Amino acid sequence: MYRTHTCGELNISKLNETVSLAGWVQRVRNLGGMTFIDLRDRYGITQLAFNEEWDHTLIEDARKLGREFVISITGKVIERSSKNANMSTGEIEIQVEKLEVLNAAKTPPFTIEDETDGGEELRMKYRYLDLRRNPVRENLLLRNRVNLEVRNYLSKLGFVDVETPFLIKSTPEGARDFVVPSRMNEGQFYALPQSPQTFKQLLMVGGIDKYFQIVKCFRDEDLRADRQPEFTQIDCEMSFVEREDILSTFEGLTKHLIKEITGNEVGDIPRMSYDEAMKKYGSDKPDIRFAMEFVELNETVKGQDFKVFDDAELVVGINGEGLAKYSRKQIDALINYVKRPQVGATGLVYCKYNEDGTLKSSVDKFYGPEQLEKWATAFGAKPGDLMLILAGPADKTRKALNDLRLHIAEEEGLRDPKVFAPLWVLDFPLLEWDEDTQRWYAMHHPFTAPYPKDLPLLETDPAAVRANAYDLVLNGNEIGGGSIRIHNKELQNKMFKFLGFSDEEAKAQFGFLMDAFEYGAPPHGGIAFGFDRLTAILGGKETIRDFIAFPKNNAGRDLMIDAPAALDQSQLAELSLDIRIAEKN
Repeated sequence: MYRTHTCGELNISKLNETVSLAGWVQRVRNLGGMTFIDLRDRYGITQLAFNEEWDHTLIEDARKLGREFVISITGKVIERSSKNANMSTGEIEIQVEKLEVLNAAKTPPFTIEDETDGGEELRMKYRYLDLRRNPVRENLLLRNRVNLEVRNYLSKLGFVDVETPFLIKSTPEGARDFVVPSRMNEGQFYALPQSPQTFKQLLMVGGIDKYFQIVKCFRDEDLRADRQPEFTQIDCEMSFVEREDILSTFEGLTKHLIKEITGNEVGDIPRMSYDEAMKKYGSDKPDIRFAMEFVELNETVKGQDFKVFDDAELVVGINGEGLAKYSRKQIDALINYVKRPQVGATGLVYCKYNEDGTLKSSVDKFYGPEQLEKWATAFGAKPGDLMLILAGPADKTRKALNDLRLHIAEEEGLRDPKVFAPLWVLDFPLLEWDEDTQRWYAMHHPFTAPYPKDLPLLETDPAAVRANAYDLVLNGNEIGGGSIRIHNKELQNKMFKFLGFSDEEAKAQFGFLMDAFEYGAPPHGGIAFGFDRLTAILGGKETIRDFIAFPKNNAGRDLMIDAPAALDQSQLAELSLDIRIAEKN
């Protein structure tokens, strides 16, 4: 055996026992007649001791070791003279009697420490080294815990884990597909699934009334810190259910995960309509860990000859409690923030409610003390608060104010990663209009059922039709979304036509699903959680790359294996492909 124990389990109770350990050399400290080595494995660190008086040859061998050498040792557990209370093994060390180098190592390109000197790109290139660091390893262990908790919870409720295919047909809805050429079917391509949506509906037709899968999905889209071209979903579907059944089931799962993984208990998850979320927060995934709800001011501020407000479709603001202390420099920084192209506002109006009860605004020329008192009343402001106001087109202004709200919350430390505030957002619009293509698109996907009583509006007022859909938001991030599905062929055909599919296109893309609906499809619905994002939030972060063993960078590249890469000409010939790179306009 290379080891009888791991490097994290020995303690004072093992004194005088002879043990064997194996792992990586964390560091070597040569102190004259003594040499100490920190030996590391997945479980922790144990100090190894070498003494010239014990064995001169052995200490010479120890001094030749470098960082990340793989070694095994045998020795006796002894008590440390200088104990380290910060280590689980800090009361003992190993008096080494035998040392074997299992593999030498080059000097790593960055330090394998909790706080490393390696930049992100370098650590991604040498990810196998980065995985040795405690923070990265702990993230993967957390991911494993979440995975097991999900499986155990859903299995106890009678859900069945069913695998679905990765090589499927490309569909035109949603993000771009990754495509795979078929050697046996020249000129034809598979697509990698953006989700198992149609397959889980077919499982419902097949009578598997409670399905789940922790599954890889693929989307060829522009990346951000919280997106990857391949990602993992907790994919779920249920038959003979209504919306309330699904909300109840997965509210239970969410509360269970938060409690088991973080130790926090949350009560009943609040609910909010899409319209309310947009009106109060300017976002369909609001962070409700803190206040600063939007206050609409059209009736309060218009008619005072201030053109910015008078000409605006919407005047809306937030109240920053206790922020009247902000200096002019800090307020100017907020003004510059909202003017950034990513935010898109043209300016920012502010009003300080001073501690002495006076009100001072950036537009005192147009608004006297009486008018500013009305502002304060509308905001519910008190002395010490700072009112911040934007004006302009309604949708654009709400989005900009949401950005400002989150920015201030970040600056003020209001987005505590140890606090968990889930929220259901309901009653989304079924459709959204695209000005460029001059057509309607499904806000979620074309299989989402509308509210039955809204169906007549599909012909007369499509924008007013609500989807029987729901999103689960956690700390300002959408972690799950789903809907009650269409299970009727006639209604599904009607939806395809409304979305611009011809009969031929609908049959070519989704004929298998439409055929299945003719054989007794049950009412069904489901939800999919973003597993990477959920795990990251439970781990106190919002960047999913930290919780993926081998992530890709923002350009979708795997720097470690240098992928994607060109194919050999012989492989292209087998696939009957001739690659020609077209010039981009």
